[in-house]
Amino acid sequence: MTTTPTTPQADASSSLRTGRLGVIGIVFFVVAAAAPLVGMTGAVPVAIVLGNGTGAPGAYLAVGLTLLLFSVGYAAMSQRVTNAGAFFAYIGRGLGKHLGSASAFVSILAYLAIQLAIYGFFGGLMSAQVGLLPWWAWTLLAWGVVTLLSLLSVDVGAKVLGLLMLLELAALVVTAVAILVDGGPEGLNFAASFSPGAIIAGGLAGSAGIAFAFAFASFIGFEATAIYGEESKDPKTVVPRATYLAVGVITVLFAMTAFAMVTGLGASTVVERTVELSSLDGVPLADPAAVLFGLATQYVGPWMATVMGILVLSSLFAGLLAFQNAAGRYLFALGRGGALPRPLGRVNKRGAPSAASLVTSAVTGAVIITFALFQLDPVLNLFYWFSGLAVVAIVLIEILVCIAVIVYFRRNRGSENLFQTVIAPVLAAAGLIMGEYLLMSRFGLLAGTVVEGVDPTVTAWGLSPLGWVLVSLPFVLLLVGYLWSALSRSENEALVKDVLS
Repeated sequence: MTTTPTTPQADASSSLRTGRLGVIGIVFFVVAAAAPLVGMTGAVPVAIVLGNGTGAPGAYLAVGLTLLLFSVGYAAMSQRVTNAGAFFAYIGRGLGKHLGSASAFVSILAYLAIQLAIYGFFGGLMSAQVGLLPWWAWTLLAWGVVTLLSLLSVDVGAKVLGLLMLLELAALVVTAVAILVDGGPEGLNFAASFSPGAIIAGGLAGSAGIAFAFAFASFIGFEATAIYGEESKDPKTVVPRATYLAVGVITVLFAMTAFAMVTGLGASTVVERTVELSSLDGVPLADPAAVLFGLATQYVGPWMATVMGILVLSSLFAGLLAFQNAAGRYLFALGRGGALPRPLGRVNKRGAPSAASLVTSAVTGAVIITFALFQLDPVLNLFYWFSGLAVVAIVLIEILVCIAVIVYFRRNRGSENLFQTVIAPVLAAAGLIMGEYLLMSRFGLLAGTVVEGVDPTVTAWGLSPLGWVLVSLPFVLLLVGYLWSALSRSENEALVKDVLS
């Protein structure tokens, strides 16, 4: 086994442009990736009806607190290691470069998958709301704009996302506050949504598990803070602050908005009212966005529902740009570290990872065209299949990061305390393992891949062959990546090093 030393920081063509992002800029990217308005319109009604009813806001709060515990160790690692690879750099430092390399490919799979899912949702929504063009034409138009923006300096993307995020957050906060101030038909009932009994109503193996699965799926993207460490003004300070702020904002926003939806509909009738508002041609949950839009119309005004309809599209676009940047930076870090062809580790004159961004676009473009040629549905197929795959992959990596944090700090003791290096990562790992099981057992419901005749709301694991392939793919890729790295004759130290050291 030979070691190939490299000094990426010495070559401007392989170094991301530093000093471009502050705490707020990174938070914009991360909140954009979480797409709050999409989660509140698409996931919360499903969690209410098929999950734990009034306890859905509590499920979102519990998941947010789990991820906040994850952020403790994650932020501690970010002060030791600054690398655009983030997840795989941390896993590599704690659990070895082979597992780090393998986890990198799983992370790329997750970010490409969620980006493809959003492309499908965006194209389907544009085709339904605007018409004029087929879904794939709208999707390819967005694909072209996202590709162009990803080739510019990262702070240009942050400014675009900043404007979109401020509008989206304002719409959610104004609507939620209006409902909570009014009190709805039954007043505020915190116990109905946040008491332990309400949160686990139906059991983790039953309806509560469904709510938790959708809650975990809604948070994907929060972990991207460390990816931008190299491009931040002071990564050792900025990344931890951005991580805590991003997780805190998303958790409060999700829990508050979900609670406002329950309040606005009335706790005792929330399931029936959600079914009523979301039904289309007699099919419940066929139009879940109508729930929040209806509440916005009732408690704020019809204009807010119109604004939200537009902002859902901008929210999807913001998510596309955020995940394009995330996937591109992972490919860049792998190219710079020697795990992928070296040209991927180059940047353009604006300091953006241009080659990696173009490869990311080439892959997503090829998949979009394939789905269009085979006349597959942009929502039922492209969105559901890939969003389910993405969340299973990302939670798997988060579990490995928790273990890596514990191992790394046992070997490299410093000023970090026991809570940062052991207690928080252990608690987070336990919560994430439970979440991974719930996601996998309810994958048929998340991805729409169940055996014919099986009711996924009642029966867990009833997956079709495609469902088993999708849910197993992250684990298979992790194993194959590990074996490939272990059998490789070269091992590049630059892959998982602190590029600022």
